[in-house]
Amino acid sequence: MKALIVAPSWIGDTVLAQPLFRRLHERTPGLQLDALAPRWVAPVLERMPEIAQVVDSPFAHGELSLKARHRLARRLAATDYQRAYVLPNSLKSALVPFFAGIPERIGFIGERRYGLINQRHTLDKTLLPQMAERFAQLAEAPAAPLPRPLPPPRLTSSSEQGATTLAELSIERPEQLAVFCPGAEYGPAKRWPARHFATLSDALAARGYTVWLVGSAKDQPIAAEITRLAQTRSAPRNLCGSTSLRQAIDLLAAASVVVCNDSGLMHVAAALGRPLIAVYGSSSPAFTPPLSERAQVISLQLECSPCFKRDCPLGHLDCLNKLEPQRVLDACLSRSAA
Repeated sequence: MKALIVAPSWIGDTVLAQPLFRRLHERTPGLQLDALAPRWVAPVLERMPEIAQVVDSPFAHGELSLKARHRLARRLAATDYQRAYVLPNSLKSALVPFFAGIPERIGFIGERRYGLINQRHTLDKTLLPQMAERFAQLAEAPAAPLPRPLPPPRLTSSSEQGATTLAELSIERPEQLAVFCPGAEYGPAKRWPARHFATLSDALAARGYTVWLVGSAKDQPIAAEITRLAQTRSAPRNLCGSTSLRQAIDLLAAASVVVCNDSGLMHVAAALGRPLIAVYGSSSPAFTPPLSERAQVISLQLECSPCFKRDCPLGHLDCLNKLEPQRVLDACLSRSAA
């Protein structure tokens, strides 16, 4: 049996899809499971033992490109996939499996794609409150109950891979390492303030920790602000924009403790099994929690949150501004000592 996953376009969503992959292998021994994915999430899939190979999806967010999708589909048709699991709910994401003539095309109803998906699931948000559960439901027959608990996501980072990454970046792993992921692609309402990260960095440095800042080039401004606000002699090392996602995975795997906003790297850290403090503001841990027993969610749970907005609609961002560094520090010290 050969099956194709049409993967999400977000790092965190891709991590949360792994319980589905594990269930598919449990139900079909010997399954070859490939993934069609954008290149910016491919390194996550490459660290999942359930995925045999990753096929590049060259399309940008929102790009239709019908001719290019036809060409890709013709190439995939020669692979003889029997099933396709279409995880995004967009019409565009269902086109390639349809054009490739894959017999079973499985996914949720969405964007009027009735002819494109022929094993259709209807989403009940009450029965499936978490994103990971919604993905895992696709391993079951439509309307069948979802077996729980879900297997947690697990990414791999071997000692050899970690050593290679450290050598590539010309850095050494300290005895006590705290990794901060201060960015959040969605928007400012998911980002703990730079001054709070700086205060936390100073407090951990005073306790013997080395602090690294990890993220994409888009996270450079907030990382630079954290570095500027931190005490000079113990300022964190700013690696935002200086690493690939593959390297970021290995750096997170080396951490004694990780502090993240609700972001893709938060889910990566959780899947690596690292002690993790996840700071939530405008979003909800009820929908996309870090799926790890070693993770602790911190949220003020104000009346105005979760609002799911990119920017605070009330203009004060109290859900994050009032979340004091001491609370996160206490959680870091507790988690790293466990």
